Amino acid sequence: MLTSQKHLFSLDEGIHYLNCATMSPNLKAVEAAGIEGILRKSNPQKITQETFFETTEPVKKNFAKLINCPDAERIALIPSTSYGMAIVAKNLAYKPNLRAGQEILMVHEEFPSDVYAWEGVCMEKGLVTKTIKPPTTLENRGKIWNENLINSINANTCMVVISPTHWADGTRFDLEAIGQQCRLFGALFIIDGTQSIGALPIDIQTFRPDALINVGYKWLLGPYSSGVAYFGEYFDTGLPIERNWINRVGSEEFRNLVNYQDNYRPKADRYNVGERSNFILNPMLAKSLEQLLNWGIPNIQEYCKNLMASPLTILQSEGYWVEDEAYRANHLIGLRIPARADMSKIQAALKLQNVVVSFRGDAIRVSTNVFNEIQDVEMFVEGLLEGLK
Repeated sequence: MLTSQKHLFSLDEGIHYLNCATMSPNLKAVEAAGIEGILRKSNPQKITQETFFETTEPVKKNFAKLINCPDAERIALIPSTSYGMAIVAKNLAYKPNLRAGQEILMVHEEFPSDVYAWEGVCMEKGLVTKTIKPPTTLENRGKIWNENLINSINANTCMVVISPTHWADGTRFDLEAIGQQCRLFGALFIIDGTQSIGALPIDIQTFRPDALINVGYKWLLGPYSSGVAYFGEYFDTGLPIERNWINRVGSEEFRNLVNYQDNYRPKADRYNVGERSNFILNPMLAKSLEQLLNWGIPNIQEYCKNLMASPLTILQSEGYWVEDEAYRANHLIGLRIPARADMSKIQAALKLQNVVVSFRGDAIRVSTNVFNEIQDVEMFVEGLLEGLK
């Protein structure tokens, strides 16, 4: 059983940081990798043409293992969710049999990068976005929301964009059932794994998405402006955002770069961001992915479950609402306050306890990880109970 790993992180004492869904703290090993990368450029003669490719391989291989992808060449390096979704949007335009009036399905209050990405292709192709709202009742909320989403996928659906866990309140969606429905009707199936991968087990071979987009600075415990994406067979002949040199066939040999190439490198390599060889960020992300693999993602999810079990029981007895266990993740949980409560008082009480969480919509979002300990969640509970007085 996994125990607290706080000693491996750089976190200020006395701060109860329950906010990994906003940004993770650095592992000390990730800090060291970043510093080493900075110093490498101080002696640029050590950066050879081989180095431009060597820094990317550990990231691709480690992330492929993390999502059970047997082919690391299906992994691309990206800087952000919006960049990955822009690739999807560009290639959605070439989907066979795409027609005006077809729908891009999402859930209500999805993260903005998963919404704004489709503005251009909708205007160009006459597509429309459709959001599936949660039920107005809290009873069986996750179950009903999932059913409504799955039942909305039909012959008029060209694409479904979904997160395994809702970024604002942690509601969990049935990726396997959603993927099956997408394949039944020929819709693209796109996953934003940002708030799940690294803490929640995700199996590409089970869910079979067409693309999976993931940034590195949250649950992957990596640096900002660094991310990864999986692209399936649909994208093998697609068009990238950038037409850069390193994504072309033969780019390993610098002396031949003047022999311009029309052909891209195979599979996801055509979608890498320019300067994907980042000598600082790549080693940092590779190191964080290595640590996640060593811990084991199921063990991280179990650690978070055990850490929050008692707090959730106490809070529910005091009137706080949380999603049914079958439809929530353990690492990211949304709490809704009792009708009698004042959110501003609760926020003030948590601040007094030096508890850091997020407030998204009408939910208090608490997101734990292996750097958290029992004292962190005890202070969280104390602040929430004090806020009810």
